[in-house]
Amino acid sequence: MTVRDLLTEAAAAINRSRSIDHWQPSLARYDAEELMSEVLGERLTPELRHSQLAAAQRRRFASMIARRIAGEPVAQIAGHFLFRDLDLRVRRGVFIPRVSSELLAGEAIRALRRRRNRRVAVDVATGTGPVALAVAHEVKDGDVWGVDISRAAITLCRDNARRLGIRNVHFRVSDMLDALPSDLRGTVDVLTIHPPYVARGDLRILPREIRDYEPLQSLTDGSDDGLGLVRRLAADAHEWLRPGGVLLVEIGTYLSRKTQATLRHAGLTDVAWTRDSLGVTRVISGHRPR
Repeated sequence: MTVRDLLTEAAAAINRSRSIDHWQPSLARYDAEELMSEVLGERLTPELRHSQLAAAQRRRFASMIARRIAGEPVAQIAGHFLFRDLDLRVRRGVFIPRVSSELLAGEAIRALRRRRNRRVAVDVATGTGPVALAVAHEVKDGDVWGVDISRAAITLCRDNARRLGIRNVHFRVSDMLDALPSDLRGTVDVLTIHPPYVARGDLRILPREIRDYEPLQSLTDGSDDGLGLVRRLAADAHEWLRPGGVLLVEIGTYLSRKTQATLRHAGLTDVAWTRDSLGVTRVISGHRPR
């Protein structure tokens, strides 16, 4: 069998798995190709697709596909994830970055670049640190902070920052904004958060690839509607944002209207939403009044 044949067979097997959220059919093929690239040690080319694997490579690929069928995320199997051209290490017990968060990072970068003087960004519930690292990497003179309640997450963030040579980002173990330096109050240009927005009662219906492979605290804040941390951050935004500063929230599209209402209720202004390339609302924004 050629690599192409193995990919077709693997994609079909992944599509049959009940442990995976098949929200887009083409993702099964994408998963198979990502794992094949790991086996080959390079990106797939037309020539490679028509080649054959050595026996050891076939065994490794089969093992990886079996893990994926069981629900284990591709990034965790591979041990890394490419986010806005940054190769981030991932590990079990820390929330795995999502491609969808590239939009959140992009919005934060655009907002920060509009500032002419000191540029300060804070990413809350930073996880592996993709948003904070991307903002710091693309806004070289930015002062970027990432906070997370998980010590394992912050350890991994710092490791990624050191390995990538990103020096203008700082990570702290913190319950929301509690551990930030007090002199940042009233100076932050951009607050970002990809909150754990699964409602407490919906945990049981999550697919296995999420329920069994992500830490519970990165999935839910324990609230009935999934917006507990959003309410806290929206209330705290007035103290930490500079006048005109923006809060950016990545959220499930089904929570878009409720999130907008939450930001308005907290007194934030110019509340708006941004859609991704698929036309799905992903990021809700609100500003501290000037």
